[in-house]
Amino acid sequence: MTLRAPRAARRLPRLSTALLAGVVTAGAAGLACGPAPAASGRSDAGSTSSADAAASPEAAMADVAPERLTARVVAVYPHDPKAYTQGLVWHGGELLESTGQYGSSTLRRVRPATGEVLQSVSLPADLFGEGLALIGEGEAGRLVQLTWQNGRAFVWALDTFELVDEHHYDGEGWGLCHDGKQLVMSDGSATLRFRDPRTFSVAREVDVTYLGRPVGALNELECVDGKVYANVWQTAEIVRIDPRTGAVDGVVDARALVAEVDSAAVDVLNGIAWVPERRRFLLTGKLWPLLFEVTFEAR
Repeated sequence: MTLRAPRAARRLPRLSTALLAGVVTAGAAGLACGPAPAASGRSDAGSTSSADAAASPEAAMADVAPERLTARVVAVYPHDPKAYTQGLVWHGGELLESTGQYGSSTLRRVRPATGEVLQSVSLPADLFGEGLALIGEGEAGRLVQLTWQNGRAFVWALDTFELVDEHHYDGEGWGLCHDGKQLVMSDGSATLRFRDPRTFSVAREVDVTYLGRPVGALNELECVDGKVYANVWQTAEIVRIDPRTGAVDGVVDARALVAEVDSAAVDVLNGIAWVPERRRFLLTGKLWPLLFEVTFEAR
């Protein structure tokens, strides 16, 4: 498919501009770029707050201006315009996708080149699908799928999509990725939680900051080479996070992609999948008709 010349981008806020101007945006789960979450509601055990990070040697990075990157399009593929994308994972030349909305949430396997849905299972109508992560390979492989406000995480067999387990958690579920050891989860706030893949218990937490200020509305996640990439809800930017400190050390401008699909029918940028064999990313959005293969390059 040939990429058309980009249309004028919708005026989605740029993360850096919003933060530097001190703009506070309320997301579905509360804070978006406002004050850090109150510590009283969280366990101190294993938690890494902004104040804790400031006292550590790694925290010097928090004062370094993040690298500015842009998403350069390498290829464009069709994507189901009815898919309200909430989670995206690449595996074995196929895409695994979690879609949302009450009554139409699914887990699906997709052929990227054509957008064809090869396998699908529907969630009950009262559940809203969210982030998705892959743990393991082959018969032992498992897919963990979050739900938005139901506090339920479903564990599916990778090959058959058979439901094999279920976890429960407090709060909302937004994004999820696996860093090779732990599951990393977002809930729409500025906090990332690191969970045991077997028990789903929280091992530690970290607050995400941009030049020392909290970045909320963290949405879909992708763990790549020791970093966590996150869509920021209602923006056209992706942040690259150092999971040790929570500091944002890179910001990807994806406004050109938003411009390409801009219409009244589409929703926000959401969905990041890493393709390790090509060292490229696949990006899409909620109800987007296109899937973009991109590299992140310095501006």
